[in-house]
Amino acid sequence: MKQLLKAGIYQHYKGPKYHVHHVATHSETGEAMVVYQTLYGDFDFWVRPLEMFNEQVLVEGTLTPRFKFVGTN
Repeated sequence: MKQLLKAGIYQHYKGPKYHVHHVATHSETGEAMVVYQTLYGDFDFWVRPLEMFNEQVLVEGTLTPRFKFVGTN
């Protein structure tokens, strides 16, 4: 079952913000992939496995979300 992810603006734990457009399905593996766009520089599009997008990372001894939802626009 595919996890759902709300579309909108997310902030990476290192600071930059991204616009999540939707969750797509990898054509070969069936893996859920997040399609997102940088909100800086060239406004490039990227994909990342949903599982990795939702991971917690260790920052200065504290677990924190890799990406945190901050709003819809």
